[in-house]
Amino acid sequence: MLKSIVKWLIIGLILIITGLLGFLYIKDPVVTQRLLTMDQGPEQTVKGGQSFYVPVKESSERSISDSALAAAIDYGTQTDSHALLVYRNGSLELEHYYPGHDDSSITPTQSMHKSVLAMLVGIAIRDGFIDSADEPAATYLPEWANDERRLITVRQMLQQVSGIDFDSFSADISNGFFQLMLGDDIRPVALNNGVLFPPDTEFDYNSVNPEALGIIIERATGSDYADYLSAALWRHIGAPDAAVTLDSEKHHMARTFCCLQATARSWLHLGLLHLQNGSFAGRQVVPADWIKRIQTPGEIQPNYGFLTWLGSEWSEQRYYNRKTGTSVLHSEPFAAPDVIYFDGMGGQRVYVIPSASMVIVRTGAIAMDWDDSVLPNLLIKGIKAKTDT
Repeated sequence: MLKSIVKWLIIGLILIITGLLGFLYIKDPVVTQRLLTMDQGPEQTVKGGQSFYVPVKESSERSISDSALAAAIDYGTQTDSHALLVYRNGSLELEHYYPGHDDSSITPTQSMHKSVLAMLVGIAIRDGFIDSADEPAATYLPEWANDERRLITVRQMLQQVSGIDFDSFSADISNGFFQLMLGDDIRPVALNNGVLFPPDTEFDYNSVNPEALGIIIERATGSDYADYLSAALWRHIGAPDAAVTLDSEKHHMARTFCCLQATARSWLHLGLLHLQNGSFAGRQVVPADWIKRIQTPGEIQPNYGFLTWLGSEWSEQRYYNRKTGTSVLHSEPFAAPDVIYFDGMGGQRVYVIPSASMVIVRTGAIAMDWDDSVLPNLLIKGIKAKTDT
């Protein structure tokens, strides 16, 4: 009797799941298929240039203690990391890859792309494609020209204080959240949102702002996003080819709020641009004054610059926006006052600490219990006293 009940429960569950998937497929076959396959769309190559090798120090030459480096590796193990790189004073103190991964491995790094986009906007301003950060976004987005969105500037989008509306996670796969993440035509998804509040009144981290900025880059430069990213930045940082994820071959728009596929060393080189005031291997890739603006705390959210997080003020939980309860633990204040970091969901991180001449890269599985204080503080406190004199 019990076996029969279990059998029919299993059959019933299968039928429910099958019916639900069928309903979702009818509602939106593309999003349903991508949900099932964990595939966000086709990729477009971002061509790299001449390689640049950052040397790795011998253990006897390290300026960070072995115990601190070992503790950092252990934290990486606990959080199912794929790569952990620690750079200081011109070379790598640690280049550690966890089982199954090496220097050619690529881990999805989620929203870290936003901080790369911030640099690219500054380059486009330098190149004369965008007049300034204070220019109205509607100059390039006529969809915003005839309503209250006409007041939104490029700078407000970079600081996530534009007031633009956005959809959060929902069971409805036709809503903006799923369409932005998995849909096959994301331009209208990014450009058809209204406003929640007037610009420069509240901070509200979302993915609509960076996606709309990616559209601005394309329209201002007349190039595919991936091509401009390659020509203006990627070819000049000594990194191998990378890739951006497109919505579809037909509509060919990159997801510029996420999904820049690159190696851990490539992310290190991006961090070095912050450490070196925008220069790399003797070339000024990003204007130095723009790097400074990226790193400048916002008036409304002092822990955010231009699409890049800052450690200006400590709070035990760092919240993102008004529509979700998502937060990240900071169990203690950063051990240095000038931490700058790229933030991707689940502990994808590039930490830059100028006062310690340090860059830390961590990529890996999504760690929902990630603590942003651990790696920077372990490694800052682990600097040997003799190197600081």
